[in-house]
Amino acid sequence: MTIDKKYIPLIVGVAIAAGVFIGGQLNFEDTSDRLFTSNSKKDKLNRLIDYIDYEYVDDVNTDSIVDVTVNGILDNLDPHSTYIPKSELERVTNNMKGDFVGLGVNFYTYNDTITVIRTVEGGPSEKAGIKAGDRILMADGDSIFGKEWSNADIIQKLKGEKGSKVKLSVYRKGEDKLLEFKVKRDVVPIKSVDAAYMLTDNLGYIKINRFAESTYKEFKRALDRLQDQGATQLALDLRDNPGGFLGIAEQIVDEFLEDDKLILFTKNKKGKKEYSYATRDGDFEEGEIYIMINESSASASEIVAGALQDNDKGTIVGRRSYGKGLVQREMSLGDGSAVRLTVSRYYTPTGRSIQRPYDSGKNNDYYNDYYKRLSNGEFEDAESIKIADSLKFKTPEGKIVYGGGGIIPDIFVPLNTSVQNETLNYLKRREYISNFVFTELDKDRSVYEGVEANDFINNFEVSDDIVVKFQDFVNLKERTNITFVAYHDQMRRLIKSELAEQLFGSNEAEKILNENDDMIEEVVLLSQRIDEQEDN
Repeated sequence: MTIDKKYIPLIVGVAIAAGVFIGGQLNFEDTSDRLFTSNSKKDKLNRLIDYIDYEYVDDVNTDSIVDVTVNGILDNLDPHSTYIPKSELERVTNNMKGDFVGLGVNFYTYNDTITVIRTVEGGPSEKAGIKAGDRILMADGDSIFGKEWSNADIIQKLKGEKGSKVKLSVYRKGEDKLLEFKVKRDVVPIKSVDAAYMLTDNLGYIKINRFAESTYKEFKRALDRLQDQGATQLALDLRDNPGGFLGIAEQIVDEFLEDDKLILFTKNKKGKKEYSYATRDGDFEEGEIYIMINESSASASEIVAGALQDNDKGTIVGRRSYGKGLVQREMSLGDGSAVRLTVSRYYTPTGRSIQRPYDSGKNNDYYNDYYKRLSNGEFEDAESIKIADSLKFKTPEGKIVYGGGGIIPDIFVPLNTSVQNETLNYLKRREYISNFVFTELDKDRSVYEGVEANDFINNFEVSDDIVVKFQDFVNLKERTNITFVAYHDQMRRLIKSELAEQLFGSNEAEKILNENDDMIEEVVLLSQRIDEQEDN
């Protein structure tokens, strides 16, 4: 049968009208059988979002509902599966990548103005001539000062593609007009090696703050430099290091272990195991190694400590580590956000899991374990660490080690409460020390012109007047009456360290912080005993 062409528009119109009518009858009061061809878990979530989108009485931002839903699901899994929203993904990615495209300045907002604390050595801003203390007022002709400008807004304004240029208008004390700089954006490193220097004639020291993509290269450069200076022993400081990439930890361990030594193995939900072994590439296999850990050393830090301990290599010094033995993989969710999902557990070479116990999901007991350990006396006495005999393992040389919640060190060093306490930690978190030091330094930077880092470390003293002035600074901010009588000396060291950070960088700052450090002193003593044994 053929249809006369003149009737085709009429037929199409009727079909469209019928479709509209039928669609109007398919409201959300119908059963799922009528709306969906399947009744899967995904369909259930999709339908809920559609209900809210089309039927809920008020307008709702369903993007935020999706975020809450994703977080709710992950909260019921384990403590370390996390959701990274689109707004945070770039920052998190850059931090773990170890670099970003930018101008190369450390800054903070001082009196509603972007103020340069320090330029990154060799970075774009330093090359352009920008100096510490400069106030950046304009970018490409637009004002970027005032209370309405948040740090996030400022960063967004200053960021751009690699190789692109931004014109900055800068106020500098002593100049009668604004200075103009054209800064070419470039890759700027985010350091993960805070310090590398010699503690004694043959004992080197390296501090790593996290395990990012660039960490192994930074570490290797530092290690090579220390070996050139005579280091045959190494103190690797992993205190307060929260971890990072498992593969980077494996590369660092490989520097210390002989060929074919097991570093770790992982096991997924199907029971599949993957093993990681040391290669012949290590440059410090003959050297003596000391790993420093504490209650905040986690994940990749524990991989390093556990691999060496289980292979009877070196000495672990400090306090029991955090206890994170779960491996996450980042997965894109397709809209600019991502999830870091726990996909396996890792085990040290003897087969122990160091993941501390947790109930399903994220619970306060898990995160409050620090205070439980503190109240139990574990930070002051190794005998307070309670581990079940069922978690006992033995290394190839017969040393007893334990699983079930962190790496227990070979040599215990108690927490020095005069150095680490809540008041000092609070002041550091609020950046009061940093802000105060900048304010004092900015009054007259010429005082420090020509001062060498070593001269500063060895000869500069923070006066009592400065400590009192800082005390007044804090009390004005907090509207309280804090005194530093109980830890006056520690306050002087923190101020001096921050001043060194702003003048010379983190290496010199760490040298000052490490003076009279109990754990480092213990490592130096252990190193000296090794030297004496070799001499005999």
